Amino acid sequence: YTVAILTLPVESRPSVYYINGIADVLSNASLPLWGALILGGLFSALLGGLIGIPVLRLKSDYLAIATLGFSEIIRAVIAAPQLDRITNGSYGLKSIPNFGSVYDVFVIAFLCILVMILIINSSYGRAFKAIREDEVAAEAMGINLFKHKGMAFIISCFFTGVSGGLLAVFMRSIDSKTFQVMLTYDILLIVVLGGLGSITGSVIGSFLITAAREWLRFFDNPLVIAGFQVPLFRSGFRMVIFSLVLMAIVLYYRKGIMGSKEFSWDGLYRFIYKLFSKLRRKTPGKEANHHE
Repeated sequence: YTVAILTLPVESRPSVYYINGIADVLSNASLPLWGALILGGLFSALLGGLIGIPVLRLKSDYLAIATLGFSEIIRAVIAAPQLDRITNGSYGLKSIPNFGSVYDVFVIAFLCILVMILIINSSYGRAFKAIREDEVAAEAMGINLFKHKGMAFIISCFFTGVSGGLLAVFMRSIDSKTFQVMLTYDILLIVVLGGLGSITGSVIGSFLITAAREWLRFFDNPLVIAGFQVPLFRSGFRMVIFSLVLMAIVLYYRKGIMGSKEFSWDGLYRFIYKLFSKLRRKTPGKEANHHE
């Protein structure tokens, strides 16, 4: 919402806030996309820090349930009539300017990934990993659990705010219904599919989840074979196939596609070398020579 409001052209705001008007403090407030994304991330980080004070005292499933509960509360607050002059209530915000170029998205994504890598390879990142592996052992080593979990929560909220801003610009319209629980499930699917603790896995998972939904779209269209219409091919069947494919991948790759590993040129070289070695051992000519 921060990105949508600040990037919305000033001249088009009266037509967007046509019912109750826009708040005076926001009527002329405007920022370029980069500035709005940073401010949106900072606002999300601030809100995440406030929510994290009571929530991060919880652990495991209770933490997940509490954060989901807060997300629903925030969604209800956004749609509240009292905030109509800021969020435009249930009508949402429309006519959000699109990206100047598709390359802007890749540049922003690259910078976010670069910052994440720098954080993970820092002393704080090593503390985050220790807490992820074993909280009791990490606390015994002198790591302040509440402090570091709070930092991780705030950092993740910052990047979530940036990604939410990108989503608003991509969709060109946004309202409270955009941020339903299903969006959270999509993010969890990406992380689990790619591999917990792997940035490379998250990138691969996001590509596969997004692309698979488009690749499987033909399952939603009726299929006629020799004059007979296959009954399964109809609207919604795509998601059935999509779910089955996800289940198969998760069952086969229990730790995700990448697990906790990251991309490296050495790892890619070793993978290609092993692949060619296996193919070379299976070539028919070599097997015949071996038997002779």
